[in-house]
Amino acid sequence: MLSIWRRPYISSLVTQALRSSSTATTGASDEDIKQARTWLANFNADTLPRNLFDFSFSRSSGPGGQNVNKVNSKATLKVPLSSLQPMIPKVLWSSIATSRYAASNELVIQADDSRKQQDNVQRCLVKLNELIVQAGRENVPGETSDTQKSRVKNLQRSANEGRLKAKKFKSDKKSSRRSSGRPDY
Repeated sequence: MLSIWRRPYISSLVTQALRSSSTATTGASDEDIKQARTWLANFNADTLPRNLFDFSFSRSSGPGGQNVNKVNSKATLKVPLSSLQPMIPKVLWSSIATSRYAASNELVIQADDSRKQQDNVQRCLVKLNELIVQAGRENVPGETSDTQKSRVKNLQRSANEGRLKAKKFKSDKKSSRRSSGRPDY
């Protein structure tokens, strides 16, 4: 008796979870998502032109003695969001614009991990690439295989059947309690 009541509840949770992970939550059209998916598949370090980037160098902070005090090894990468937007898919814009690197309509990425200026420049570019890839992971859902789609349909169908079975069981139980028109005394 207990298992009859649990199954519809569990399967309704499964159905809710499947509904919540749909592409409707992102607010983007299927065409935009498909375009972003192909763009991300072809994305690499050379996808964005270097003339978009503005590098500046300054002295690093923290311990390090003469090297820190004399050498401008800290790299700061500034990219205006207005020049970056035409280069990346529309689906990724909001995530990049609200990232921790965004400041006053531009991305500001700093690196002072290394004592070498060129290593810090590379680290800034790696951080930018990681930011774009992470925005893609958050905003572009993966493609659903046909087997997964059929599995979801079967789960939804069985959840509905279980719900109807429980409803019928409850209805029968209540109808058996009703009086048949004759008095009880």
